Amino acid sequence: MRPADQSNPQYVARIERIDADARGGNVKVLARWYYRPEESIGGRRQFHGSKELFLSDHYDVQSADTIEGKCTVHSFKSYTKLDSVGNDDFFCRFEYNSSTGAFNPDRVAVYCKCEMPYNPDDLMVQCEDCSDWFHPACIEMTAEEAKILDHFFCETCSSSGQKKLQNSHAASRPSDTKVFPIPRPSIHFQYSLLAIHHTTSPLVHYVSGGYKTTPEVTK
Repeated sequence: MRPADQSNPQYVARIERIDADARGGNVKVLARWYYRPEESIGGRRQFHGSKELFLSDHYDVQSADTIEGKCTVHSFKSYTKLDSVGNDDFFCRFEYNSSTGAFNPDRVAVYCKCEMPYNPDDLMVQCEDCSDWFHPACIEMTAEEAKILDHFFCETCSSSGQKKLQNSHAASRPSDTKVFPIPRPSIHFQYSLLAIHHTTSPLVHYVSGGYKTTPEVTK
């Protein structure tokens, strides 16, 4: 769905229901909106992917004429396994309460020395000993250097890792430099909840003759 300001990105919604009058005309849809990180109360964070969306509890009835096309919102796991990402591919790993700013789940696994959740846009390398994942910049390495690594052991595991290499046969280099974290449930990042006050008048974003209403909040 296209906003009135053509410079803004398209609105994305999940169609929950389609209704029409007795003659089959005047078709309306019940849309459940996806929010982009920058539309949420906390705003975009470092770990949010460029194609990330939040499934909200915000519904609107729209004219079917406002729909411009179909896109695919993948699960986070499915998105990280895509061979290529198209313009119409997105992913969702959180549900978002548009009134309170709360997320579900409110805790996710974190990685690297910086202890941040995984951003699928970022390259990460895995320690062969402890299996943790690291951003090249956090271990004083460039992305180009990371892509040609034969082996990697983090600072904590480097001594034991070198001994293992000396006692083992040469290992083959991974064929794919696009790496994906394995969940580590013992450490989590928690969203902080913001205290907010609500006003009675909504903000209205027009969408090709329809509209997307967003509760107006102040921090």
